[in-house]
Amino acid sequence: MKKEFPVIGVGAVVIHKNKILLVKRKNPPSMGLWAIPGGKVNSGEKMKDAVERETIEETGIKIKCGEIIHVFEVIEYEKQDKLKFHYIIVDFLAEYLSGNVISGDDAEDAGWFSAQELTSMRLNEEMIKLLKEKLHFYQ
Repeated sequence: MKKEFPVIGVGAVVIHKNKILLVKRKNPPSMGLWAIPGGKVNSGEKMKDAVERETIEETGIKIKCGEIIHVFEVIEYEKQDKLKFHYIIVDFLAEYLSGNVISGDDAEDAGWFSAQELTSMRLNEEMIKLLKEKLHFYQ
C-alpha cells in the first residue's frame, strides 16, 4: 500500500511546576532525540483529541489541550529523491491534569525536565526553536 503524504501530526507542550514534559522518540522522525509528546492524527479525529490521546499513550499523563503555539513541516527523502515522509506538525499548549510519567507507545523514555537540564539533552532543531522562540524555556 502506497503511503499518502503529507501526514498531519500534533504535539503537546506541557509545562508543570517549571518543568516541561518530553519523550525520547523511538521512531523517525527524530528517532533517539528528545521532543514533546505527540504523533499522527487519525482519520476522523480532531487535532485536539489526538494531542490528548498521544500524550496519554506516550507518557501516561492526562492533559487538556489548549491553543496552537507552533506549526512546522518535516520532509525527508530517501536516495534518488524518493519521498520518505512528509509531516505537517501542529504543536499545542496543554494543561497538566493528572498522572505520573511512564514511557509507553512510541516513547523510549519520558520525563519532566527543567530548562537547565535541556541544555545537555539531544533535541532536534525544531524543538530548540520552539523552546527558545515561543516558550523562552531554553538558553
